[in-house]
Amino acid sequence: MHACECSYPLSKNSKIKMNCYIYARVSSLGDRQSTERQVVALSDYAKSNGYNITGIYEEHISGASRDKKILSKCLSDAMINKTDIILFSELSRCGRAIWEVLACIKYCIDNNIDLYFQKEGLRLFKDGRVNSVMAIYISCLSFCAEKERENIYYRLSQGRELAKSKGVRMGRKQGSVETREQIANKHKNVIKCLKKKCSVRDTAKICNVGISTVQRVKKTFSL
Repeated sequence: MHACECSYPLSKNSKIKMNCYIYARVSSLGDRQSTERQVVALSDYAKSNGYNITGIYEEHISGASRDKKILSKCLSDAMINKTDIILFSELSRCGRAIWEVLACIKYCIDNNIDLYFQKEGLRLFKDGRVNSVMAIYISCLSFCAEKERENIYYRLSQGRELAKSKGVRMGRKQGSVETREQIANKHKNVIKCLKKKCSVRDTAKICNVGISTVQRVKKTFSL
């Protein structure tokens, strides 16, 4: 799986004391899922709390993938630019494994970057100090979530094995994957924009398609 390279800086407003980044992630590389809902909700939260949004980072990649390039860039930029807080829609956006979440938290503690998880209503710092109760809570939530995913995977594996034993054919149906020719015919405008050196984001807006679609076309034709 590949990250969707969709990070971009926004203008700063010196009248607002706290600067924040927004990080949003969905697991689908296609148009089926969008980060828009997360970005809108977190933007509303930032505005209601008087935060200055200085960066929005959007990523399309499986939560199980270790190669979250946009998340890594978000954390690195926050450290370099001394960003006060990073907003997440929920804890699982940091990663599915406990060690991933805790590694993210440790990095932010070491660099004095606060974190906010909207779904859980959790903050990393309280009154300028690390919220130790929250750290324990996060560990418990991550552990429970990871065990639940293991249970789901186990049940799905059992279901697949049972289906195979009954002669059910697994995998994609023949013809369900688009060929290069089909992609070229379907996304002529996208290819045209990319050849004109338009950015991925601008191309998505002009052609009214998802950013992940533009990324797929760009990768397919090496544009």
